[in-house]
Amino acid sequence: MRPILHGDVTAAARALLLVPENAREALCRRMIEEADFADRYAKRLGRPHHLWGNGTLMAAARARPLAEEPALGEERYCRCLEMVFGQLLAWRAARRRPAS
Repeated sequence: MRPILHGDVTAAARALLLVPENAREALCRRMIEEADFADRYAKRLGRPHHLWGNGTLMAAARARPLAEEPALGEERYCRCLEMVFGQLLAWRAARRRPAS
């Protein structure tokens, strides 16, 4: 996956806002996996993936409807941002672990 920037995190959180709370974690993981796959695809073939874009989390998130960005004080949005950060940390930690 390409380096994560502020816009990547907010776009992913905005996508999460539009799905039921019990579906957010799976969607978040899926967007991260799509961004990673799209980055590898773009590096290998020299063009963006037709569905998931250029390998950024923002491009993977923008493949879905996005909510308008609420204020940072909005609790549901904060929880979605927290989920994105947590899933990114878990994804990076899993990649660092040696394969069994």
